Amino acid sequence: MLPSFAVSLAALLAALYLVWFCFRPSSLLKTCVKTASVLLLVVAAALVNAPVALIVALALCAIGDFFLSLEGERSFLAGVAAFAAGHIAYIVLFISHPASDSAGVPVWAIAVLFLFAAIMMALLYRHAGSLRFAVLAYVLVIAGMGVAAMSVPSSGALWLALPAALMFMASDTVLATEMFLLRSDHPLRKVTPFIVWALYWLAQLGFLLAFAPL
Repeated sequence: MLPSFAVSLAALLAALYLVWFCFRPSSLLKTCVKTASVLLLVVAAALVNAPVALIVALALCAIGDFFLSLEGERSFLAGVAAFAAGHIAYIVLFISHPASDSAGVPVWAIAVLFLFAAIMMALLYRHAGSLRFAVLAYVLVIAGMGVAAMSVPSSGALWLALPAALMFMASDTVLATEMFLLRSDHPLRKVTPFIVWALYWLAQLGFLLAFAPL
């Protein structure tokens, strides 16, 4: 009962953030709503004795949300570092699962994923300025997370792991495009905040449901 309540409250806050806060300037309330919507997933995972790696990954992402909701380059770098650490925790979660089969991941799928990562890195290198090296390192880490997710079997609730990983990657791709590649007056900027948040939060929920069915 308690885990379901935590997830329901998290979903309510996530929906509130989507329709009201995601496109608005930084504020204390925005930071609280954004962070709490993932932090409550941490609570739900802990209450059902989920794998430690899942709890750590969700917690690190909540920390990343906190920092990315603030303004300034230092806050951005702290957020990127927290999310990178979160992806590493997800990699540990995926490859340490008893049914994980890293050797069974198709070579062509790995090649496609890293080709896409290489294209994004080439684009971001030219446009990310002083943040380029942090951003490039992050792209490599999240690509590794995507590859690791392919090792998780599609049986039971675990089938959610790969779609969740792909949604996470898509969310970060849209965010990077918005931040570094789109003009400030580009019409797509009217919709990108909604896409980024919806894909991101659903990805976190997918990971929770895959590895800690409620």
